[in-house]
Amino acid sequence: MPTDPTEPPVTAFMLLKTTPEWLALTVPERVHAFTTHVLPAIHARTTGVRSRFYDTEFYSARVTDVWVWEAESHYAYQLLIDALRETPFWDRYFEIVDLLVGTENGYARTYGLEPVATITA
Repeated sequence: MPTDPTEPPVTAFMLLKTTPEWLALTVPERVHAFTTHVLPAIHARTTGVRSRFYDTEFYSARVTDVWVWEAESHYAYQLLIDALRETPFWDRYFEIVDLLVGTENGYARTYGLEPVATITA
C-alpha cells in the first residue's frame, strides 16, 4: 500500500515487561532468540519503520523496557505489530504492558500552528 506523503509519521511507545521465560535465558540465548525469531520477522514483513530500545528496569518494576517505534504510516505500524505478534517476543518473552501511539505535534498540524518544543544550548 503506498504511503501518503502528507500523512505524519506514527510514533509508538511500546511499554514492556520481561517475562520469567526471557529472564531464564542466558544473554547469548537472548541475543540468539532476538536475532533469529524477532528481527527476521520484522524485516520480512515491514518497511518504513525504525526503532530505539530503552532499559527502564532500574527505575520501574511495572515496565522494564520501552521500545520506541517510528513508522512512516499507520499501515507500516500495523504491519509491524502483526509481525511481532507472530513471534515469541509477543506475550512469551515480553508482556506488552501498554502501547502509546501518536503523531508528533498533531495539534500544530490540526490548528496550523508552529510546534512548541524546547531547545537548550
